Amino acid sequence: MKSYMAKTEEIERKWYVIDATNQPLGRLSSKVVNILSGKNKPIYTPHVDTGDFVIIINADKVKLTGKKLQQLNHVYHTGYPGGIKEIPYSRLIEERPEKIIELAVKGMLPKNKLGRKMIKKMKVYKGSEHKHEAQQPEIYEL
Repeated sequence: MKSYMAKTEEIERKWYVIDATNQPLGRLSSKVVNILSGKNKPIYTPHVDTGDFVIIINADKVKLTGKKLQQLNHVYHTGYPGGIKEIPYSRLIEERPEKIIELAVKGMLPKNKLGRKMIKKMKVYKGSEHKHEAQQPEIYEL
């Protein structure tokens, strides 16, 4: 019996809309990663991007459990000497709630060319409106 290897030309990609209202951040992002990488499909191949497109709406209503809102910080470095910066998640969720979901999903994807290609298939919006109606996205229930 031969193993099936997916080819990039044969992959049919769908568009899904996920509502992040009252969803825990970690559970939401792990489901999104499965869709982006194609692990929810029977044709999943680890070295080929078999995933679908994901549109996440209501990013400002995502839920952080426990004391994560007060304790977590987004830490990054500017590239300059002494350029380490910290932004508390409480401030980040007010100013840029899309960034929290992008960081969580990006951290769960592979750290290579394939992961960078997968993250581009995710679109995150603050409110309930998005501009991808032409793609006829399906609603994905979590």
